[in-house]
Amino acid sequence: MTNSIKALTGSRPIREWLAHPAGGPLLRGMLKEAGQDESVLKPIDHLALQQLVELGGGQFPQSLLDHLVREANGGTEPEADAEDIDDTLWQERITDGRFRGKTVIVTGAGSGIGRATASRIAREGGRVIAVDIAAARLEALVMDHPEAEVVTVQADITKEEDILRIVEAAGDRVYALANVAGIMDDMTPLHEVADEVWNRVFAVNVDGMFRLTRAVLPIMMAAGRGSVVNVASEAALRGNSAGLAYTASKHAVLGITRSTAFMYAPQGIRVNAVAPGPVATGIEATFGSELGANRLGPFMQIIPPVAVASQLAASITFLLSEDGTNISGAVLPSDGAWSVQ
Repeated sequence: MTNSIKALTGSRPIREWLAHPAGGPLLRGMLKEAGQDESVLKPIDHLALQQLVELGGGQFPQSLLDHLVREANGGTEPEADAEDIDDTLWQERITDGRFRGKTVIVTGAGSGIGRATASRIAREGGRVIAVDIAAARLEALVMDHPEAEVVTVQADITKEEDILRIVEAAGDRVYALANVAGIMDDMTPLHEVADEVWNRVFAVNVDGMFRLTRAVLPIMMAAGRGSVVNVASEAALRGNSAGLAYTASKHAVLGITRSTAFMYAPQGIRVNAVAPGPVATGIEATFGSELGANRLGPFMQIIPPVAVASQLAASITFLLSEDGTNISGAVLPSDGAWSVQ
């Protein structure tokens, strides 16, 4: 073994696997079979190999990881020990009971940042109203948290009747709302943006968030307290990280956040936004424009290392919870310093 590592386990960074005389060929062989090479792992090579199970969307199951570990260690599957933990890798730390007795609505809860947020709230004792358009993903969330109170609502936040079902499921006390659901555009500049792209991006990223928050605010006002966190984006802070439709929609999210924070401060309601940088989620960007690709491409090469969804959940749940006391109207860039480049 190299670098004084006694055994390769799933908790070791991907870059160490690639540099290892046994692990490297195994990973490269797996990628070759899928028609890829190790360059696809470069943005996430600082992450533990285990996290590919979470990020792979079923394409990298736990069974495959276990197989790779055994093969890299001569047929045995060593257990991770204290020596094996890389203290440079971020580890989620649950705050027991932080959301106990509190109902929190989370949209986009079936995958990515929304799922990680719903999961953390559930593990911290909250009653989660998990909203997503995909029923199977919601069922998987419930199965992963059998001891928690997770109420699923298969809903499309662009439809008013679905907004009403979400609020009905939540009941007459809603402590917090995490507006996470969102979609990407096709990276087109203004003169190439299709009406269909513009309308769809704004319907989800702005209109749906607006309508659900509008429906929830009276419940919070009646209680004299509440917390809302809107997920914006690095595209809300700059003009060179997405196409026009997505960029404009996320700037709108910031406007809604700031206005709402000001208007409802006397009612004890805090409203903040989190602006993620690059995150390994199910949202994929496609370039539908040569101009867009040529202008944005160089800037995509200097983005910070990709974060995992649970890191964003840490930022979101901080602001949602009482730990965010006295913070309202803030925009928290959770972007690995991308916003200061």
